[in-house]
Amino acid sequence: MDNNVPDPYADPMGFGQRLQILRTRRGITRDQLGGLVGRSGSWVKGVETGRLKMPKLDVVLALAEALRVRDLSELTGDQSLHVDLFAGPGHPRLAAVKAAVDSWPITTSREASPTAHIRARLASAWTARHSAPNHREVIGALLPELIRDAQLAVRQADTGSARRAAQAVLAEVYSLSQFFVAYQPDAALLWRVAERGLVAAQESEDPYAIGVAAWLATQAHRDAAHYDAADAVNLATLEYLQPLLKDGPAKVRAIAGALTFEAGYTAARRGATGVAWRHWETARAMANKLPDSFYDPITSFSRAVMSAHAVTVAVELHQGGESVRQATAAEAVVIPSRPRRARHRIEEARGYHLDGQPDVALATLAAAHEAAPETIRYNGYAKVIILEEAESKSPARRRRASALAVKVGLLAA
Repeated sequence: MDNNVPDPYADPMGFGQRLQILRTRRGITRDQLGGLVGRSGSWVKGVETGRLKMPKLDVVLALAEALRVRDLSELTGDQSLHVDLFAGPGHPRLAAVKAAVDSWPITTSREASPTAHIRARLASAWTARHSAPNHREVIGALLPELIRDAQLAVRQADTGSARRAAQAVLAEVYSLSQFFVAYQPDAALLWRVAERGLVAAQESEDPYAIGVAAWLATQAHRDAAHYDAADAVNLATLEYLQPLLKDGPAKVRAIAGALTFEAGYTAARRGATGVAWRHWETARAMANKLPDSFYDPITSFSRAVMSAHAVTVAVELHQGGESVRQATAAEAVVIPSRPRRARHRIEEARGYHLDGQPDVALATLAAAHEAAPETIRYNGYAKVIILEEAESKSPARRRRASALAVKVGLLAA
């Protein structure tokens, strides 16, 4: 943390001062922040300087979303208002996964499992993740042994080719781990997993493993608002993969397509409309060259997912009408992964909310909860919408939002 920047947790401090500090830390201008919440830069300045009073809850939640505030009290200063937004409360299996990540098998009498056996278990874990509504619970139970066995396989590999194969498996185990660790209250663990995945992938010299590790690192950087770092990892990996695309296997072409979309996603976060949609169009063309039934088990990249990606781009660009149009176009698309399907529903809900259709947004979030409760439970955008509508002036909408808040775990029953 920069020692010259005040700490927004230090009291007494007004809402405007906290807003300015958090905005500055994110590297967002007043005009940019105002645009993200439907206000002007001068309005943001008025709130920050105290000329305007603290806005109503719906605007506070919109600001929290734009700034990726993890706990609402960081922005409001109200220590009685601890609401986790972009970080979950911590899954019960988090400690065991962390212990496995932090283990160091430098000496052991146990013989490593064959790499092929670990890879088969890993494939089963991905299948379980896609099919289970409680996917974090399922993979959280499998990860500790997978991590330890993959670490040990690298340690005990006795030839160069065996070591590279083991590193590829270890990189993919770290990829699965990152899905589990994301949006939980341990940012240091997330970065440790992401960085170890990158190192293992590079050591494997496997293009697909390298692409997947870069894809996840790009997301970690973007979620932390490190847009330049996200682009640096993403574009360097695309350049590395480019010579392999003409005659390469489908999974290598798919990871390049997934990275191409991620470049568009980051551009959308920056507010670069033309760049975002151009990357999406390129990624769609790449998806259309894949076999009809192809579905990447890690990135979900496929023909089917591109419609969902279009909703995400429109939502990130705060194009409410366009996001609803894309959501309507995507209705006939079936995404085989339950957590990815739930994530798509959440993105659709964001679009409907932007478009001034809160009742449809709540119904869509209910569908997301039905598909995968553990996806919506850890999603900050869903929480923002539910909390806002729980304060609605409409009694019926307030009841629906409150009931959903209980299901998600935001409110006690």
